[in-house]
Amino acid sequence: MADEKKDNKTTSERKVGVYICYCGGNISDHVDVEKVCEKAKNIPGVAIARTNMFMCSDPGQELIMEDLKSGAIDRVVVASCAPDLHEMTFRSAITRADGNPYIYEHANIREQVSWVHHGDAATDKATRLVGAAAAKAKQLQPLDPIRVEAKQHATVIGGGIAGLRAAKDLASRGLEVALIEKSPFLGGRAAQLDRVAPTGEKVSDLISEIVQEVLNEPGITVYTCSRVTGCEGYVGDFKLRLERQPAESAEDQEKIKEMKQSNKGLGEFVPFVGICPAEIPESNEEFTIETGVIVLATGFKPYVPRQGEYGYGENEEVITLPELIRIMADNRKNGDLLEVKGKKIKSVAMIHCVGSRQIPGVHEEDETGHLNEYCSRTCCGSTLHAGNLIREIYPGTRVFDFYRDIRTYGRGQEELYERASKNKVLFLRFEAAEAPVVEANSGSNGYPLAVKVKDTLTFGEEVEVEVDLVVLAVGMEPNNVSDLVEMMKLPVGADRFLQEVHPKLRPVELSVMGILLAGTCQAPFDIGESSAAASGAAVKAAALLSRGYVELDPFVAEVDLEKCAGTGACVEACLQEGALSLVEMEAGGEKVQRAQVNSALCTGCGACVAACPENAIDVKGWTLKQYEAMVDMIVSEKGVASAI
Repeated sequence: MADEKKDNKTTSERKVGVYICYCGGNISDHVDVEKVCEKAKNIPGVAIARTNMFMCSDPGQELIMEDLKSGAIDRVVVASCAPDLHEMTFRSAITRADGNPYIYEHANIREQVSWVHHGDAATDKATRLVGAAAAKAKQLQPLDPIRVEAKQHATVIGGGIAGLRAAKDLASRGLEVALIEKSPFLGGRAAQLDRVAPTGEKVSDLISEIVQEVLNEPGITVYTCSRVTGCEGYVGDFKLRLERQPAESAEDQEKIKEMKQSNKGLGEFVPFVGICPAEIPESNEEFTIETGVIVLATGFKPYVPRQGEYGYGENEEVITLPELIRIMADNRKNGDLLEVKGKKIKSVAMIHCVGSRQIPGVHEEDETGHLNEYCSRTCCGSTLHAGNLIREIYPGTRVFDFYRDIRTYGRGQEELYERASKNKVLFLRFEAAEAPVVEANSGSNGYPLAVKVKDTLTFGEEVEVEVDLVVLAVGMEPNNVSDLVEMMKLPVGADRFLQEVHPKLRPVELSVMGILLAGTCQAPFDIGESSAAASGAAVKAAALLSRGYVELDPFVAEVDLEKCAGTGACVEACLQEGALSLVEMEAGGEKVQRAQVNSALCTGCGACVAACPENAIDVKGWTLKQYEAMVDMIVSEKGVASAI
């Protein structure tokens, strides 16, 4: 890390510029921005106070840059929306003006003020937050980012479509890549499909092409039958412990059986299984990989209906959509009727939102107490695609589509609905609280099941449809990656998918720097979206490693060795393993123990600051002195309080 350049000016000599944003009305509709600006001019240390309609715009940034270049200010406060949206924007502007990006403080007066307060109360709070930010800004010292050497190597965990795409794109950018897949097969859940909706492209062609590209790329090493057992380090320098072992799970054994029955060899696509690229190990093997970044592409699992849910598990005529896809792919056309398990199907009922959009008090929780309250997004298109295939290949089989809402977003998806209408698929809409009821049919016309529903399209008319087959359009659930979550400290959302930092601004990034997301481990995606997310993760990963080093924010713990007594309280309180340790050093001719910070691992959480009995630790950019200045300004009779 480069030596930090200290500002020799006294606190009273420093000049703060305050810039307050209207946010196009988002703030100014509830905060009197001009009044806040006028009061800010009276805050001690503030040399300039300005307003702008959009501070994040080029003209807004120019205001800051011009004032810095002229020497009118040497510290910056921006009062606008949340810092995670534009903190980097304003730091970059300061850098372009030849300033240090860490002489900047942000006041959130949108989410913390205008979105929750109105009138005088909003203006009062905004003024206080601006004053606190200005007081802290006066205390800020220039800092230098932490520089970490970065290994030119990336690891992708997961061998589905997203993992394969990420590995290929990373290798194309000159990085060495390790692709880790726990099963013997590549292709993931996509391999369990027949064709891709709405294009009709064969999945076998899609997977075979990308797998061969990966296997033919000399920069990619594929480890199947492998799992991560340990992880340590940080962005640029991760160490992964892996174990390669024989395929023992029931699912893997079934896939191996299918491969043998298909007479397919290594590197060949096995329908509804995938591609086995290498021999399956006969014994366990442990090894270590050193890598610069990690891309998680751990995928999803289809929702499995509970026993009795829409008759599933109680009636053999109730199946899931993935089961129907497999049946139709294996089924040779024999007449105008679909045939399932040797039985001619004259009528099919397809029910949407099974395992998705679940509502507390309406739907039953799973064994862990969870509900899938999210929309799985892809089910509607898949169901319509399957319904169209039935009607076009087996015109004698009628299709009834029971839906809550239909979501057909994306290129070509709406055409699926239009095709279904032309194919005379009959649509019936239900409310969540009044879902269809599947019962054994008491009639004598040969249909084994009856589906009853209050159809909102006919203003709640009770409709009963007699069918030979019920197909449940099951949603997506995240794979169980609790082991990775624990060892890598990964954030998990309320929906149990891995949670990105921001869905728009940082959509493939985790809060753990250097670990990125690809595909359905972060949310339900279709194949196209998974591939796009994987390419985005690859671009981000390559960008992180491109310079041969990574720069991290310097907001990390700093030990005052003169105050440190080596109690170890900070080490015990530290939330990040390896970030703090006690080391032996010489002081006053004696061997003593003192706390030492690993800056690359420290997250600046401040737990150590609170635990230290000697007040020997501070967090750069967020020191106790700076906090005290903020509090003092808020409550000061001479500061903000008098201005209000």
